[in-house]
Amino acid sequence: MTKTAAGRIALSVLMCTTATFAYAQDDTPFDLGTIRIETSHAQSVLGNDEITVEEIEKRNPATIADVFAGESSITASGGAAIAQKVYVNGIEESLLSVTIDGARQNKSAFHHTGNVVIDPALLKSVEVSAGLSPADQGPNALAGSINYTTKDARDLLEPGDAFGGMYTLSYGSNGQGLRNTLTLFGQQGGFEYLFSGTRANGDDYDDGSGSTILGSAADLTDYIAKLAYTTAGGQRLSFSASQTTDSGLRASQNGFIRPDFAEVVGRPSTLYSAMSRRKSYTFTYEDENPTGMFAPYAQISYNEQAMDVGVLYGVNKSLSGVVKNEFQLGNGTLNVGIDFFDESAEGYDNSVSPRVSSGREKLRNIGVFAQARQDLSDRVSVSYGARYDWASFEAADGTDFNDDGLSVNGSVDVVLSDQLTLNAGVASSWGGYELGEAALVNYGTAWNYAGFTSSRATAYRLGLRYENGPWTAKAAVFDTEIKDINAVLPTAGARGATDDLTSRGFDGSLTYTGTRGFAAINYTYADVETNGSTVATTAYYLGRPVGHIFGLEAGYDITPEWGVGGTAQIALENDDTPTTLPGYEVLNLFAEYQPSRFENLNLRLDVHNVFDETYASRSSDGLGLTNVVPITEPGRTFTLTATLKF
Repeated sequence: MTKTAAGRIALSVLMCTTATFAYAQDDTPFDLGTIRIETSHAQSVLGNDEITVEEIEKRNPATIADVFAGESSITASGGAAIAQKVYVNGIEESLLSVTIDGARQNKSAFHHTGNVVIDPALLKSVEVSAGLSPADQGPNALAGSINYTTKDARDLLEPGDAFGGMYTLSYGSNGQGLRNTLTLFGQQGGFEYLFSGTRANGDDYDDGSGSTILGSAADLTDYIAKLAYTTAGGQRLSFSASQTTDSGLRASQNGFIRPDFAEVVGRPSTLYSAMSRRKSYTFTYEDENPTGMFAPYAQISYNEQAMDVGVLYGVNKSLSGVVKNEFQLGNGTLNVGIDFFDESAEGYDNSVSPRVSSGREKLRNIGVFAQARQDLSDRVSVSYGARYDWASFEAADGTDFNDDGLSVNGSVDVVLSDQLTLNAGVASSWGGYELGEAALVNYGTAWNYAGFTSSRATAYRLGLRYENGPWTAKAAVFDTEIKDINAVLPTAGARGATDDLTSRGFDGSLTYTGTRGFAAINYTYADVETNGSTVATTAYYLGRPVGHIFGLEAGYDITPEWGVGGTAQIALENDDTPTTLPGYEVLNLFAEYQPSRFENLNLRLDVHNVFDETYASRSSDGLGLTNVVPITEPGRTFTLTATLKF
């Protein structure tokens, strides 16, 4: 893409913005309602799912993997929190844009650990986009996005209350141990605050066969502070700070922790006091009561992820920001803005004191974007947009790289009948450059950048949804292809080596929603390949061969006080890999009681892995390899949770 073309894109954005003024010449507020293509049902068929606060509370998550229980298109690897990674249609989250409360998160510092350590105690929702990210989602959304949103004080306060609190205590068998969360929050005038802390610790758990998984004990600490002020006119300023740390004893071989494996064949394991820590600071301005043409939003955030993995130490840093405005059109909205990030990945020799840097990479990006969402008629609704990004990369050897690219997307929602709707979407996303793995910068050999280039993804999705009374059925085919992914974890230092990744398949679901309960079954088939062959189970920063996955979830309110429910995941045998991956079925059940005379108290019993299945999550590392014993999940586990609001 030439600089002249870049200028045309910027001019087009400006023209769209200017044209918008014709629709909003005064400050008269008006409510469009929900644009049909933005409804949850329409977005779900397009691969954009929201896990709501009600769903999260029903799943009672202790780890981020629990948040996605009952899902089929979103899976997570196993083990302790430090090891867990999230996959969307088999593509690892490092190829997606990941945010927490809108703040961009940098990638993993070490391949045997997860990308973003997060505690789900205060999660309000999770929005997941599979492939078709809109232009205002942010840069580098090659395979989509994952957006985590946490609760504010106003989400927890009872109407009319100025102060409140919540204490949650849980105890689990099979190594789960104790988990405590205390949250205090309040509001006075336009000022509000929230302070929360979580501490979870336990022992190494046993899998379904009774084998103890070394280094799997929970050892997590999480702190969150949120302050906000909202004027009478709806101008809201907010600040949040959080720190999440997993610092338990983890299995180590030859000086490196590998919490994603149960064992490495021929390498004795010892315990090492490893550490994964994420710090985030975010300042946000938003007009929550916009009038006329202006609905501004601005945010700046800093994020740092550090990992002590043995003889090496890695640090990822990210400073990012966005300024945007959502203009009201006569039949929809137009979101226009500019965003940026400035990131680094730096490795250290951890065997000496003080630590010595082994090298650093830097990545900067600035982008402009415009995304329109409109109801063209009673039957046709569309979303379309574009963004243009300019990236600069400073290699560990001092070499500079610069490139720019255009991303476009479009989707349509067409009502075919009173019950049947067609959805279709397409996106071409410029991915720019990727930072290398922080802990391993120049480790063993100096990295070289011959062939270093930028990546691009194309994604397609076509689906139908059927709604009739309490029944909803959805089905879609998808195809995501990412080309020229540079080696984040280079072999012999070759950072310029590239891989092509594809994920193709089918998503389907059937849901029944009644007055006192619901039941849902989800099914996903994802054929994930790198360079034309089935992806390996240690294709770090790329994907996993998930194959056929079923997710089930149900809940029923027996009385206003008693409720029961559960989730299940079924993975079919996958013989596309060199060694066939075995199938498994795992069932989780719960019962909860909220006494009418003590409405602020909730008691819950969970039974995880009811049938004591011995299995490794299909998204886990090292499945089917002869030199690795994959980490298996906990066997049957009983957890009692009490939540008191005051």
